[in-house]
Amino acid sequence: MHSARDRIEYEPWLEELETAAERLDLSTEARSCAVDLFLADVPASDRSKRAVLAASLYAGSLVAGEGRTQGAVAEAADVSRLSIQSRWKELLEAAGLEPPRW
Repeated sequence: MHSARDRIEYEPWLEELETAAERLDLSTEARSCAVDLFLADVPASDRSKRAVLAASLYAGSLVAGEGRTQGAVAEAADVSRLSIQSRWKELLEAAGLEPPRW
């Protein structure tokens, strides 16, 4: 659970996350998971925030069983696919979840 202060501080980023989630037609469960993952690991650098936002969306879609491709999430969040590929597993592990081993 995250504080209201976190949500207020990162509101512009959460709005971007919501916009990208809308483009991906993600469920409320996937969006909620993505928000939790993002808020649990918000980087200090604004430059890195968009990549973590995208990785959170990708991981949230997997957790909710709605798996979107890294390419689709990258396009919706305006990042490279590599930005997602290099971060999503560590986000899940940091949250105490085990990433899939395909």
